Amino acid sequence: MAMRILDRLTTGQDGVSIGRNLDDIRRRLHRQVIDRLDVSAIGNLSRDQLRTRLRDIVERLVATENMNLSSVEREAIIIGVLDEITGLGPLETLLADPAISDILVNGPDTIFVERKGRLERVDTRFRDNAHLINTISRIVGKVGRRVDEGSPMVDARLEDGSRVNAIIAPLALDGAALSIRRFGDKALSYNDLITFGAMTPDMMNYLKAAVVSKCNVLISGGTGAGKTTLLNALSNFIPNTERIITLEDSAELKLQQNHVVRLESRPPNIEGKGAITIGDLMKNALRMRPDRIVVGEVRGGEALDMLVAMNTGHEGSMGTLHANTPKDALQRLMTMITMGGAKLPPEALYHLIGGSLHVIVQAARLPDGQRKITSITEVLGTDENDDIRSQEIFLYRQDGMDANGKIFGEHAYVRESGYLERFYRAGALQRPGA
Repeated sequence: MAMRILDRLTTGQDGVSIGRNLDDIRRRLHRQVIDRLDVSAIGNLSRDQLRTRLRDIVERLVATENMNLSSVEREAIIIGVLDEITGLGPLETLLADPAISDILVNGPDTIFVERKGRLERVDTRFRDNAHLINTISRIVGKVGRRVDEGSPMVDARLEDGSRVNAIIAPLALDGAALSIRRFGDKALSYNDLITFGAMTPDMMNYLKAAVVSKCNVLISGGTGAGKTTLLNALSNFIPNTERIITLEDSAELKLQQNHVVRLESRPPNIEGKGAITIGDLMKNALRMRPDRIVVGEVRGGEALDMLVAMNTGHEGSMGTLHANTPKDALQRLMTMITMGGAKLPPEALYHLIGGSLHVIVQAARLPDGQRKITSITEVLGTDENDDIRSQEIFLYRQDGMDANGKIFGEHAYVRESGYLERFYRAGALQRPGA
């Protein structure tokens, strides 16, 4: 019987253990390859060209040291060294899997990924915590950031737009932690969302009418609920003739219109200076003659600027925020505005929100990993008691769970929209009998 790879790597020809494994060989060859590479010459090489160069060097080293490795093992060594030099080491194989949406590293030995909405542990690991921190430093260094004891938390993004958060000692007690939120190369369309059961055609027709008729739309949901995906899908309904300005902490939106200006906030530099917030971008965007403003995520005091923009000539704007229900979304808006320093009496705040927002779309990720639009709620101004008026138009009713743990239910149409006349006037819907 053929000897297993690990056995052959750890045992000499005489059957005596020589105390080495694939990682040991890769580490040793990695150092030797670095010594032999002409760093100034590889800067202009493509990944394929560099891979060919590395293969030549590794094969010469293997032959020189008389290592009895198969072609599969040699290729594994070459790929491992290449990933260390040009990529993110052990994470490269995970990043190459399109089915993975999140990569969660809890120290060098524990890595989880999310596939189809469910978390699972993978065998991938880093050599040690220093190896993990080196990979994190490589990521954040590309966007001009650093991570060390003086700056142990950092946000960054990969070249493909994936969002990255890292935290190291002394704040992370069990080794550095790294989170990567990935976004597909191709944004999901509204037809994809219908096909996947996130919503019904009637719900999408309603949302299309809301966007075309310039309703101000807020997408609410928890982490991983699909808020950005839905925002991308709804943005496709914005006419190509309009000027759109997007404001994001990390550029994730992929709008397809011709006239889009993308703005991204900036964290403080190493000295703690130079930060540009979403609120700063919002104030500047209002001077850029936007037809619509799209905010990737509302987090703080910029909520007031967004509502004022929605209420003063920039109708049809959209944004997302973290909240578990439409009612919670309204409450969170009020909290963010108050914490941002605005000194508005409650009645004025209620009137501002009630007069600015039109539609709240609630997105959720169910326990089985499915993503659903669980509610579409209209905001209809304020009542005689100065309370915000709202009504639910669509909702998702969860009926149960099958033997495989999959949740089943249905979307229901609850009541007639209070914005039908607005939809008719904008030509977003056709009047009955017309």
